[in-house]
Amino acid sequence: MTDRIRQIVLARCLEHNGLSERKVDVARGDDAPLFGIDGVLTSLELVSLIVAVEQEIEDQLGVMVTLADAKAASQRSSPFRTVGALVEYAAGRVAEEAGMEAGGHD
Repeated sequence: MTDRIRQIVLARCLEHNGLSERKVDVARGDDAPLFGIDGVLTSLELVSLIVAVEQEIEDQLGVMVTLADAKAASQRSSPFRTVGALVEYAAGRVAEEAGMEAGGHD
């Protein structure tokens, strides 16, 4: 699951690179900076990337997730700082949502 999410995030980063002068260094893999001190994305570009990743996760994995929410904002380290951080955070959210769907809602 994590590998598929990594592929999704990297593919969306490559898509971003085709549209922007500020390029995500996808050759760095999980260590590629996205947002923050060393990041290359503007706030608007980050939102665009997150929405694209959410949509692709839903399309490929059949799980609807929201990645930019209060839970993301409350993390000690931003889940948007690097590709790896985003992949890890998204995988956790997918697992939570998939578990909730499998377990049903009360």
